[in-house]
Amino acid sequence: MHAAWMRGDNTDQGQESTVVAGLKKILLVDDHAFLRDALAEVMARAFPGVQVLQAGDLQGADHMLEAHRNIDLLLLDLDLPDGDGLDALGRLRVRSGARLVVMSANDRPDTIWRALDLGASGYLPKSLTAGAMLAALNTVLAGGIHVPASALRAAAGGGGGGGTPPDLQAMGLSPRQTDVLGLLVEGVANKVIARELDIGEATVKTHLTAILTRFGVATRTQVVVEMARRGWRVPHRQRLSD
Repeated sequence: MHAAWMRGDNTDQGQESTVVAGLKKILLVDDHAFLRDALAEVMARAFPGVQVLQAGDLQGADHMLEAHRNIDLLLLDLDLPDGDGLDALGRLRVRSGARLVVMSANDRPDTIWRALDLGASGYLPKSLTAGAMLAALNTVLAGGIHVPASALRAAAGGGGGGGTPPDLQAMGLSPRQTDVLGLLVEGVANKVIARELDIGEATVKTHLTAILTRFGVATRTQVVVEMARRGWRVPHRQRLSD
């Protein structure tokens, strides 16, 4: 299966990413050399000056992490010759200290949610076009979380709540915290949430702490997972970028 961005079916493949500050090294872990080379070319165009490293299996990834201790972004395929990427995901994320994003031909919702549960900052089906892939990576690099729309739709369709959560206020969330939650589940970073809501970033963090407490979870990703699994949606708030 060739990824959409390899087939050149997106007109904005050559666009540069808008989020490059602090990004110095990317590690691609995939057993298909041709695909890695093509993806490395896309990354080099999107993130000028960034070093793109490659590994064809988990052993190679470990060697790269031994030699390069300042990886900023790790893209991980799941189907590798020397092990299951999901089984190695948590270990690689902790060892690298990088934002880890899964990029896989497997777009089953249960696989996507498991990867996010294990600490991935995003999941990119290989069917994505180059423009969509880079937009998702920009979200992750800005501190957000990328969840494929297909996984959100599947979770909403099978969730117990269905539609707008009826009891966010009953959970103790204020109207402003609900606004923050709505942007959080879209994968928006704290700095952008602060700008959208015209509040300080420290205030955003305070609201996020309250949201995590109310949901009984420890991370933003777990909130996204819980919202999707329950089929809950926060009513859309008009954004500055809309």
